[in-house]
Amino acid sequence: MSLQIKSFDNYKRVYDYSVKEPEHFWADIAENFQWRKKWDKVLEWNFKDPDIKWFQGAKLNITENCIDRHLNTLGEKPAIIWEPNDPEESHRVLTYKQLHDKVCQFANVLKNNGIEKGDRVCIYLPMVPELAISVLACARIGAIHSVVFGGFSAQSIADRINDASCKLVITADGGFRGNKDIPLKAIIDDALVQCQSVNKVIVLTRSRTPVSMIKGRDVWWEDEIRKVETLGNPVCPAEEMDAEDVLFILYTSGSTGKPKGVVHTTAGYMVYAGYTFANVFQYQPGEVYFCTADIGWITGHSYIVYGPLSQGATTLMFEGIPTYPTPSRFWDIVEKYKVNILYTAPTAIRSLMSFGDEPLKGKDFSSIKKLGSVGEPINEEAWHWFDEKIGDKKAPIADTWWQTENGGIMISPIAGVTPTKPGYATLPLPGIQPVLVDENGKELEGNDVSGNLCIKFPWPGMLRTTYGDHERCRQTYFSTYENMYFTGDGCLRDEDGYYRITGRVDDVLNVSGHRIGTAEVENAINMHSDVVESAVVGYPHEIKGQGVYAYVILGQSEHDPELTRKNILQTVTRIIGAIAKPDKIQFVSGLPKTRSGKIMRRILRKIAEGETANLGDTSTLLDPAVVDEIKTGAL
Repeated sequence: MSLQIKSFDNYKRVYDYSVKEPEHFWADIAENFQWRKKWDKVLEWNFKDPDIKWFQGAKLNITENCIDRHLNTLGEKPAIIWEPNDPEESHRVLTYKQLHDKVCQFANVLKNNGIEKGDRVCIYLPMVPELAISVLACARIGAIHSVVFGGFSAQSIADRINDASCKLVITADGGFRGNKDIPLKAIIDDALVQCQSVNKVIVLTRSRTPVSMIKGRDVWWEDEIRKVETLGNPVCPAEEMDAEDVLFILYTSGSTGKPKGVVHTTAGYMVYAGYTFANVFQYQPGEVYFCTADIGWITGHSYIVYGPLSQGATTLMFEGIPTYPTPSRFWDIVEKYKVNILYTAPTAIRSLMSFGDEPLKGKDFSSIKKLGSVGEPINEEAWHWFDEKIGDKKAPIADTWWQTENGGIMISPIAGVTPTKPGYATLPLPGIQPVLVDENGKELEGNDVSGNLCIKFPWPGMLRTTYGDHERCRQTYFSTYENMYFTGDGCLRDEDGYYRITGRVDDVLNVSGHRIGTAEVENAINMHSDVVESAVVGYPHEIKGQGVYAYVILGQSEHDPELTRKNILQTVTRIIGAIAKPDKIQFVSGLPKTRSGKIMRRILRKIAEGETANLGDTSTLLDPAVVDEIKTGAL
């Protein structure tokens, strides 16, 4: 079976087949990949324990699928294009052959430094090609990588290193992000004071920041590569992996505050990331694909590294941020490399919208064929702006819904195949069986219903456990509703059967007995012409039970605060109804966000409730100072 669906009728046929014959369907898809030994059994599962195994008995190495199998046909084609933070610095292009050489080289470096199959390696690097090379080198020798975003605090890194008992850390002297220099090695040094398991640190030269190198523990990347080169740059054979061997651990914030190590295994993850990339973006040979995420997040794992490379794509990595040195930066990159597919976040889109049309003037968007959005539901205003200004109303938008735990895109339009609706993730991909349930776990049949979004059948890319704590995995995802994976999201299925994510279930407000999704209220507020972004939380209200508290960022023009408040209320009333009107609107200059752009509503909820003494750890936020400003201006 081909990976790509070419028409809406074709989608319906394939989807029906995938639900009726899931094991045959996934076996057909898996035939598109390279195996050392085929599977004995496609699937064995139960959601009670939970215990999920895909492609049992199969043997493979994911890097042979991402690199080696392309060498004969695509060896001289660009695999990775790297654009640095500073536009004046030279960019880099690695062909598939060059990537193969560098991955083998660094895999041998890891072996020389005592890393074996099954060992955990923490990677804390800026967005440079060496980050992708490190990830692939670990996978090549069967080591388990745990990438930590190059901006987390020392404490956050120590927590993650200790949880996984990492033996080795890969970092850089420093990194660049916008106008900031990030002292990565110094942060690692502070973290390692608490970490007994690490005995080696490999340090890449990036920023030429002076660093402390500890004898016996710290080695330079470049020196280690030279040692391998003196042996004549031998290739590194790929380790044979079992289908269910762990590929990587990726930490995601938990409601308890302690990060959860989400575990993804080799075969199922590979098949799912490759399939969803090829299908959702309808990737064609030679297209330049630009995902603006960081490899420190699941989007970067699945849709900068593994998904695109498994399909022989050209994937573009960007070290910087969308607004540096000017708000035209993304558009300069699109023009420079003739980008065909752009996959970015609503946060980035809204931020760029706030600068008006000036940064778009004179830019050439003619290469853009497909657009994608990831990370949160995209509000309608941002969707239309993206469609009109960047896609020229000709590039379909894949508004993708999925999570770290899912491994890949779950509900999304297939570019140019699925008819889209602004604000809707539209329809499940083949192999995905979503259900909406009420509070008691009763399935809500038919269309025009809203409930909690669950998945009732396994898919290859799903998490297998949370590292070192299987019970936490069971409790978090499989205990709420019997025999279902619970996503934690609320969802609406409209009259056409299209899915619209309404926000986290704990972000659903109960106002006077009416259930209102915070994402829905935010979408309405964001429709107001002066609003850049908003976040909505509930707070105790003596009459309604819960009131609606809105934190709102305004654009740069002059505002009469009182009149603007009234205008926003009018907008919300017009779009949803008076029941959803915010009771309080606080104007703020920024929102407390994680480095992946996720708004920390827990903090906003506590401020709204007046509980400002115990806000928990704010050090991992993109800008912790914004919390003090919000506290001071609280209503």
